[in-house]
Order: sequence, then structure tokens, then C-alpha cells
Amino acid sequence: MIAALVLLAALAEWRDPSPHKVQMVAVEDGVDLEVLDWGGRGRALVLLAGSGNTAHVFDEFAPKLTGFAHVYAITRRGYGASSRPPTGYDDQRLADDVLAVLRTLRIESPVLAGHSMAGGELTTLGVQHSERLSGLVYLDALGDPRDWPGSDPAYIELFRRLPAEMRGPAGGPNETPLTLEAYRARQVKNEGFAFPESELRNIRTINEDGTMGAFRAPRWVHQASGDGQKKRDYRGIRVPVLALMEMPGGKSKYEPKNDEERAATEAFNRATAAYVERWIANLKIGVPDARVVDLPGAGHYVFLTREPAVLNEIKGFVVSLR
Repeated sequence: MIAALVLLAALAEWRDPSPHKVQMVAVEDGVDLEVLDWGGRGRALVLLAGSGNTAHVFDEFAPKLTGFAHVYAITRRGYGASSRPPTGYDDQRLADDVLAVLRTLRIESPVLAGHSMAGGELTTLGVQHSERLSGLVYLDALGDPRDWPGSDPAYIELFRRLPAEMRGPAGGPNETPLTLEAYRARQVKNEGFAFPESELRNIRTINEDGTMGAFRAPRWVHQASGDGQKKRDYRGIRVPVLALMEMPGGKSKYEPKNDEERAATEAFNRATAAYVERWIANLKIGVPDARVVDLPGAGHYVFLTREPAVLNEIKGFVVSLR
């Protein structure tokens, strides 16, 4: 709680422009989670961030949902202003945290929309508590942590063979510190989107000269959250499901310069497609009627890179629910 107060005091010097209310909700003794509430008309819609992010990653996206839903977002334990206890980072406890927030705030029959790692909480809650929910939205969140390409040495080797331009921009611990403005400009240039400034202020320290410092959450929190994830099993979900993601195999921004680069790119794309096809097939085993939407060029942060399309899909999904 003390750490949360220190962070909130530091952030108070800069005013978050997003039109939300902020409250801390106790989920167990000594553990409070930050909950943002933008208000809105209609069914409750609760947004869950991916690993490493806080609820503020939705600060610019969430207000655009309030025309058809009452929108909330929750910062997972260990991050941002939420408590950072030494334990409780396994998938079950994280899902129970979300359930505790729903009960405390009396949020009835919400749609849960989760990005990336939050697919674990969505799946666990859908299987165990479908009666408490109206629907689930996976925002590039079907990746199975126990069938993950980053854990496959053969896949990593295929990645290393890609042209440098396809492996992403260089950067490391010794790069020159950037101001918030410069960092966001680089995000737009390299990734096609930028985090809200409020998100950067919640996940990073800010140095006296205005440059960004270290991540606020220690490495062990991220590690514990990853280690605590379980294999996805969608059987038992009894509510409608919408999954939004970029399918592999779309046109790349980078054009291979020679046959060697072309072969490396094609091999990597085939390997990626095999993983994604398994993830989707696994979802369809548990929820045959799940709607999976391809968003070409979306990348990982689909709600930031393809905002109009994502807003349209979520609106159609939410208003169609009984």
C-alpha cells in the first residue's frame, strides 16, 4: 500500500487527461488493485492489460467504448499502483483477483476483454465462472504459454536467420535515455502506435531531467507471472467468444533482398503459422462458435494499431449479447 501511495503521489504532479475515476479495491488481505472507471452506457466491459502493462494502456482507447458500455480496467497485482505482494502471481490467483473486483464493485454479467497474457485470466474465469459473465474478447490473447514459440530453440533459430530489419529495432541497456515524447515518437515510427503518456509514467520511473528510467515492476514479478501461467483449455466456457488478431502470412513491410532472405522469411512464417493454427484449433475445441477475426498489419497491440476495426468489432459483439 505504501508503494502505491508513493507512486500515486509522484503521478499527482502530472495530471492524467483520461476521463476516468481511480479507486483501489482490496482483493485479499494487504493486496489492493487499481481500478479505472470511465463510466458509460450499457453492459459492463472490463479491460485487462497484458503482462508488463497497467490499466492505463487503455487510457486513450477506453473512452471510445463508453457509447455502448460501462467501461472499467484493472491493473494486475505487481504493476503500477497495484500492490506488489511476494506471492500470488499464478494464473488462478490472478483470475481470482479479477473475480474479487467484480464482486466488490458489484459488476454484473460483464464482458471481459483481455490483451496478451490476460487471455489466461479470461480463460480461467470463462471456464470456472461463465455464469458471472456475458462474453470474452481476446485481444491477440490466444497464445498458449505452454505451447509458446519463444520456448522453442528451433523457432528462435529461425528468428535469428531473419534479416536484421525484420527482427526489430536495435536497443539495449546502454542506449541513450529518451524523454517521454521522444520514446513515443520512436514507438510510432517503429511500431505504428504509441503508449499513452500515462502508461509510460505508470510502468517506468521518470528521471529528474525528464527522461525515462527503470521499469517500476522488478524482473521477478514478470518472471513469476510467466511461470504461473498454465496451458490453455477452453472447454467449459459457456459464453460467446470474440478473438481479434493478426494472422501470419500477410504482406510484410520488408521485401527480401535475395533468395536467402526470402527462404528465411518463408520458413519463419510457416513456423509461426503452425503455432497460431494450433492456438485457434484449441479454442475451437472448447468454443466451436468462437469468432476469430484477422486484422492484417495489426501486430501485437491490436487495439492501438487497428483501433477503428477493434472498436467496431467489440461494439458489434457487446450489443449483440442478450
